[in-house]
Amino acid sequence: MIPVRQYWHLLADYLRPHRLRMVLLAVLLFSGIAFQLINPQIVRSFIDQAIEGADRSDLIRLALTFAVLAVGHQVLSVVATYVAENIGWSATNELRADLAEHCLRLDMGFHKTRTPGEMIERIDGDVTALSNFFSQFVIHVVGNLVLLVGILVLLFRENWLVGLGITIFAGTALLAMVGTQNVALPWWKRVRERSAEFYGFLGEQLGGTEDIRSSGATGFFLHRFTRHLRVWLPDAVRGFMGWAVLWSTNILVFAIGTALVYWLGSRLFGEGTLTIGSVYLVFTYTELLRQPLDRIRHQMEDLQKAGAGISRVEELLATSSRLELQGGSSLRPGPLAVEFDAVTFAYQDGHEDIGEVVLDDVSFTVGPGRVVGVLGRTGSGKTTLARLLTRLYDPIGGRVMLDGVSIRATATGDLRRGVGMVTQDVQLFRASVRDNLTFFDPGAADETIMEVLFDLGLADWVYSLSDGLDTQLESGSGGLSAGEAQLLAFTRIFLKDPGLVILDEASSRLDPATEQLIERAVDKLLAERTGIIIAHRLATVTRADEILILDRGRVVEFGERKTLAADPDSRFSAFLRAGLEEMLA
Repeated sequence: MIPVRQYWHLLADYLRPHRLRMVLLAVLLFSGIAFQLINPQIVRSFIDQAIEGADRSDLIRLALTFAVLAVGHQVLSVVATYVAENIGWSATNELRADLAEHCLRLDMGFHKTRTPGEMIERIDGDVTALSNFFSQFVIHVVGNLVLLVGILVLLFRENWLVGLGITIFAGTALLAMVGTQNVALPWWKRVRERSAEFYGFLGEQLGGTEDIRSSGATGFFLHRFTRHLRVWLPDAVRGFMGWAVLWSTNILVFAIGTALVYWLGSRLFGEGTLTIGSVYLVFTYTELLRQPLDRIRHQMEDLQKAGAGISRVEELLATSSRLELQGGSSLRPGPLAVEFDAVTFAYQDGHEDIGEVVLDDVSFTVGPGRVVGVLGRTGSGKTTLARLLTRLYDPIGGRVMLDGVSIRATATGDLRRGVGMVTQDVQLFRASVRDNLTFFDPGAADETIMEVLFDLGLADWVYSLSDGLDTQLESGSGGLSAGEAQLLAFTRIFLKDPGLVILDEASSRLDPATEQLIERAVDKLLAERTGIIIAHRLATVTRADEILILDRGRVVEFGERKTLAADPDSRFSAFLRAGLEEMLA
């Protein structure tokens, strides 16, 4: 059963902005159909008049009319193809943008359970399958049905027996092609599955080339490579045979149709019912039937693809975020107070499945402009604190507040501007240095950017680049050292000017010289801002005003750094005396 209402809603939503171009496309397609139906009539008249010895000027007029209509039909086809592709890609690009925006608004729990490859397929692959559905499906189905009906009506007009015979033939041909396609389609689906498996394997192995070669596993990789190809081969042969069967069926069906036309034509011509021109007309219209029948079959195949794509697209759009929106309060400029009030949190793999508790009844308060160092073993919940403050997740119990207001009641855009975070893994984009620093904000002045870079010690580096701020960086590390990438991340925060800065082990992988440069940048970054420094090393928190120690998701110590350091019974003091920073790892 075809979910017409579901399809229509999607069409209406994304084709409404292009309705004028849709009207133009309809005019072009139906004009082309008219030209296709008229031209054989002109040839019929030309043949009959030539046999009857008509005046040469009349024949030349008919020939010129035929040439003009033939050229006009080709021009209309080219323009219609351009307009259709333009509509299809415009509509699908809008759908891609909506899907990408929707996914970016979903909580991190959604993204953690899906691979990047799956998301690319959902946002691009499924939508690409809808391109023809948006641009041509309705108009081409209707257009080819009109062409089919027009041909049959004109054949009935020539002779009712011819019209009836070709009508029965057309119905039988369509059923035969659809039936053959239903047999061959599963074979091609299997080929596509094998193709996806192979390229997934290949991408994974190429990404690990360094490890494969250094471990001497090249032979094992080639063995698996060959095994994938051996499994793929019989399915590919079967898929090709499916195509061959479909192609052969079409040839056979239309060979039967041609024989039917010749038989009817010779009989009716012998009886004097049809002229030679009329026999040619019937033959041409029968050959012309191949186009609408083929296209209708293809559109039914596209409908199946679109059906799968639409259901997956609507499923994705219907996925809701676990982040609750309760209001749109604004954050004041300047340092922000931070408060965790009995916060409990556990990661969820699904919408209902709650895993092990990561934070358990966590409560503490950081005053505006204060810096707190967060220590704890791996898995104690340090990074989870940062994720809750940036609202990548919501707690399952308690409240996270900034300046006394729950972040659930804070406008998302305001929260993103008010809270900045730097991690040890810096994500750079395939774009210019300027775009990487401003996140593609065209309103950022170059003078402001260079002033910040100068303060952070990156000005000489930018001046050394071939195109300065316009120099293109690669994605990932962007071809930069870890220190340069980290400093670019600090520059982003300076340009953003948040009231709360979170540093999640931002200098853990740097050499001593670069780390000194980073430390100066951190001092400037934390000036007149509230700071939370998540660290595995004690030296990282020497600038902190307060120390927070987590153990298995619970606060086991919180207080002034100097006070805790002077207290021989405190955990922080024990860490300092032992000098064993690995205790926190």
